[in-house]
Amino acid sequence: MATHGRPAGGPRCIAVVGPFQSGKTTLLEAILERTGAIGRSGHVAEGDSVGDPSAEARAHHMSIEPNLATVSFLGETMTFVDCPGSMEFMHEMRSIAPVCDAAIVVCEADERKIPALEVILRDLEEAAIPRFLFINKIDTAVRRVRETLALLQQASRTPLLLRQIPIWKDGIAVGFIDLALERAFIYREHAPSEIVDIPEGESLREREARFAMLERLADYDDALMEDLISEIDPPRDLIFDDLARELQEQHVVPVFIGAAERGNGVTRLLKALRHEAPGLAATRSRLGVSEDGPPLAQILKTLHMGQGGKLSIGRILRGAFHEGETVVGSRGGEARIGSLLQVTGGSTSRIADAEAGETVGFGRLEGLATGDCFASGRTRPEAILSVAPPEPVYTLSLRVKDRKDDVRLSGALTKISEEDPSLVVDTAPELGEIRLLGQGEMHLRVAVERLQSRFQVGVEMAKPRIGYCETIRATASARGRHRKQTGGHGQFGDVAIAVRPLARGEGFAFEDRITGGVVPRQYIPSVETGARDAVKCGPLGFPVVDVAVTLTDGSYHTVDSSDAAFQAAARLALSEALPKAKPVLLEPVMAVEITLPTEALSKATGLVTSRRGQILGYDSRPGWSGWDVLSATIPEAEIDDLIVELRSATAGVGTFSTRFDHMAELSGKPAEAVTHKAH
Repeated sequence: MATHGRPAGGPRCIAVVGPFQSGKTTLLEAILERTGAIGRSGHVAEGDSVGDPSAEARAHHMSIEPNLATVSFLGETMTFVDCPGSMEFMHEMRSIAPVCDAAIVVCEADERKIPALEVILRDLEEAAIPRFLFINKIDTAVRRVRETLALLQQASRTPLLLRQIPIWKDGIAVGFIDLALERAFIYREHAPSEIVDIPEGESLREREARFAMLERLADYDDALMEDLISEIDPPRDLIFDDLARELQEQHVVPVFIGAAERGNGVTRLLKALRHEAPGLAATRSRLGVSEDGPPLAQILKTLHMGQGGKLSIGRILRGAFHEGETVVGSRGGEARIGSLLQVTGGSTSRIADAEAGETVGFGRLEGLATGDCFASGRTRPEAILSVAPPEPVYTLSLRVKDRKDDVRLSGALTKISEEDPSLVVDTAPELGEIRLLGQGEMHLRVAVERLQSRFQVGVEMAKPRIGYCETIRATASARGRHRKQTGGHGQFGDVAIAVRPLARGEGFAFEDRITGGVVPRQYIPSVETGARDAVKCGPLGFPVVDVAVTLTDGSYHTVDSSDAAFQAAARLALSEALPKAKPVLLEPVMAVEITLPTEALSKATGLVTSRRGQILGYDSRPGWSGWDVLSATIPEAEIDDLIVELRSATAGVGTFSTRFDHMAELSGKPAEAVTHKAH
């Protein structure tokens, strides 16, 4: 364990996470300004921040992908990875944070954001990532800090440890008292806080808050507990060692306060990171990576930089890498490092080599993807992480604006799905569509904007087609005779068929009940082929399923009969029989599991029933207090924008998974609307 005042050594990597619009990118700007990396903090709203450099992020005033910035603070190198806070882009955090040494969770005293904060903290807890909580916007806070802490504790299963208390003046936080240092600080705009004496009247508050902090630390330190019982003031180094150890062992989550927009509280946060955040050795241990072996790195993110080619953002976990060396990935692919780059926002600078702990860009690692690890040499390394992308919850159908872009679209979709594994491309050939699936409306909108801006492929978006089918309710029979006389041999085929319904899910069946050779054996398969072709589009305009076709009679011509003639005759017979067999439309119905906070359950049940859904039941979400899982069946046609309304009803955190369940009859006006559109 590092002693206070001595950093753990080696470059660190820190994830900056938190709910949407909590101020993560603004905090990164303040850190860059405070460490001298930039002269002045930019602003997200004005589009001049180092973070969110892409055109899409600036157009929507939100983070849509991770952003890196490396700084030097008191002789130590730290790379900060600003992760998106919107639930639609939250998957980025899940693949990046485990490789970081610690995380700063930026939040505020806003009840509406507690569910999102809980989701983020749970992800960090399950990945065993040490984390600091930074209560932002303290300058506009209306709650006392103790009330805020109680509110935020609802989102964390790990105890929150208050490290600072605000100094109030006329209801505004003008500074803070650091409970570990026993020092007071007055905020200064975009500058380090000024150290002052603890104000009169604050000493009692400070002693009570400090004792509460020490009491929590003593739960895991017998020596500290003895000091407290004996009313001995413990040594400061012991306190800081306990703070560092209990952070790393995840017994506590230290809580700091500040205002990123004004640069308040940033220096103390940076010092806590420097002295208390674990280093690379602890991260290797958590990931099960040995200290010995060839140089090893993990790919956190893949970017396609236009003329610059493919760029893989990776954290080096062991050894050092050099430009030009050959590496092998955990899936066996070999590549040569085309370049090594320091990445800060949207800018890059070339470097000759990079050492363990650094987070850098690797140029042109073809064949290696996000989530892969790679090692120098020829020995394939074991995979370190396996983070499955979330299930898609929103789908769009894509069509190029210019037909000449058809081929380019395929390549562009491959690249954007490589950049973001939560994007799924589905060709859906039975419906003649190319589909893009993802985490929500904004997620897919940004993807489409990237197709245009990065790859110059313009597409039109539409709702995906629904895989309607039709079946029959009754039996019917018909005769189909195909006769055509041209010069030379003619064409002749004659069949009588009967159709009857099958049980749901049985598909298509063909039966031959010919007697007396009225249709020669060699033509029976042709009749079946014609029948199968005929049911591809029934009288309502959709594929016919769950139907049995029986060949009952027919005739042939010794010269003019052929396979093609009997196929045509079967199609004619089916086209006459199916309309007489009481055709009915079938729609796909999906089994849906909705995960959401319990307080939103009634809203969710209303959403399901308003979409012709059927509630099957609900249960508590395992391991999540105050959350439920709602089971239902909903027609696929009604799921289109379910995620939009669900997130609106659940403070942005509700989600669902779907699987095909069954085909159900659709009648009345909904069926008429579908068949009218099909024709």
